[in-house]
Amino acid sequence: MAALGNPEMLTRKIKLWDINAHITCRLCEGYLIDATTVTECLHTFCRSCLVKYLEENNTCPTCRIVIHQSHPLQYIGHDRTMQDIVYKLVPGLQEAEMKKQREFYQKLGMEVPGDIKGELCNMKTPLDLQRNGDLKSEDPANKEAGDEKAEEDNDYHRSDEQVSICLECNSSKLRGLKRKWIRCSAQATVLHLKKFIAKKLNLTSFNELDILCNEEILGKDHTLKFVVVTRWRFKVINDKLV
Repeated sequence: MAALGNPEMLTRKIKLWDINAHITCRLCEGYLIDATTVTECLHTFCRSCLVKYLEENNTCPTCRIVIHQSHPLQYIGHDRTMQDIVYKLVPGLQEAEMKKQREFYQKLGMEVPGDIKGELCNMKTPLDLQRNGDLKSEDPANKEAGDEKAEEDNDYHRSDEQVSICLECNSSKLRGLKRKWIRCSAQATVLHLKKFIAKKLNLTSFNELDILCNEEILGKDHTLKFVVVTRWRFKVINDKLV
């Protein structure tokens, strides 16, 4: 015989305070931003907090397990699922973070990257929240028009923040690229570069390649934007990046 559960238990509301420990960063004690998980133990932190910590340590800040003796940054990865959960649970957090990033670029006199603009667009829900708490569905005609507009705006990441990189071969076993300078989206990952190089050099597997920046091997899940921020050392002079 099946046991029936208590209806009150099924509709019980959980306070955000009760789950804060699961959606906050142990390092800064704030809500997770750009959630990044250690692959060895699955503990999650803000990406900027974790990267800064791993510049001088090679252990997990929570359980102290050794991530990797020499290259711990290769064994962390962006946790999109966790970040989506945090944004859905914490009211206004995503909007506040996008606003901070937009103000940061504007302060430096730089154009707001396309990926941040895209996030702002994605935050616009197809449901209108009314004052009485009811949800009003969007007009189907407007939805179709929006879908058509989205297809027109699909520019294959050309509106993203762009980075120019130089790919130089430092191995005698590989020939260099004919064109070593490439320009691509800052959202491209090191794995994308490895696949691109492997195809250009007719290699059987991209796993044969390692990509380095400042003599440090880069993790395959690192985006080029992440590499720019953490590996290419810029100086800010008169509110300009040089």
